[in-house]
Amino acid sequence: MCTRNSPSLTLTLSRQALRNALTRNGWSPDSISNAELALAELITNAWRHGNTTSPIVYFSILGITLHVSVSDESDALPEPRALSDLAEHGRGLQLVEGLTHRWGVDPQKRGKSTWFELDFVA
Repeated sequence: MCTRNSPSLTLTLSRQALRNALTRNGWSPDSISNAELALAELITNAWRHGNTTSPIVYFSILGITLHVSVSDESDALPEPRALSDLAEHGRGLQLVEGLTHRWGVDPQKRGKSTWFELDFVA
């Protein structure tokens, strides 16, 4: 699935398509929720930090592995950061790391793709 739309439509359509694909493939409700939340974080980061109102969202299921990537137009690479307990923002990548099995960033000619992978758990 690949989409490029308005911000709220990108999030809504991407989450819906991801949920439908994982449900059809027998993924557990917990895994689906984790994938949806991680996807929402990557899209939000693309809007907020990547200065991209319509990030490109791609996902695929190969064997037991879900691969999701969100591409934006910023060359700045995301990095998890240490935060105080009272910080109101900045935990998105920590959340993605905790919800998924792997994540990373691939620089592109224009911008970058931030991705995560989640393995099927029966």
